[in-house]
Amino acid sequence: MALLITDECINCDVCEPECPNDAITQGDEIYVIDPAKCTECVGHYDEPQCVEVCPVDCIPKDPAHDETEEELRAKYERLTA
Repeated sequence: MALLITDECINCDVCEPECPNDAITQGDEIYVIDPAKCTECVGHYDEPQCVEVCPVDCIPKDPAHDETEEELRAKYERLTA
């Protein structure tokens, strides 16, 4: 399951550089996560780094992109191949 950034985002700029897949970019009003690139840091870290550094807790799992651990690992392998 990819993550998403809600409108509670305060544009603090701490999440973007933490993403090992470059899935986070500045959107029109708040940061956004590209679900095609988000692996919840599977393959890189034990926990999603954006969630770890977010000061306002605005990065939940995206229910529109439900993925298993195996699917996230396969996505990681495709992205890093």
